Amino acid sequence: MEKAHGSGYGIYIAVWGGLLILTGATVGVSYIDLGIFNVVVALLIASAKASLVALFFMHLKYENKLVWTFALVPIFFLVLIIGGTLSDTLFR
Repeated sequence: MEKAHGSGYGIYIAVWGGLLILTGATVGVSYIDLGIFNVVVALLIASAKASLVALFFMHLKYENKLVWTFALVPIFFLVLIIGGTLSDTLFR
């Protein structure tokens, strides 16, 4: 059973604009020397872009809690794995 959520083109244009701004931020931050935080900032910006894509283009915003659970559990484990790798490489 499909549910209509009635989002128009305006929201997609706004998300596209947000993705463009975040891409510009990625490029801008790459020219700034943040020391060990370069990777952390790049991952935060990439996570924000991935969240926008998942929420609006994959319509996760309009799904029920079961679908959210199936989407967030693997992301939780991915964050644990990346966090473990980052903690190892940052403190060598």
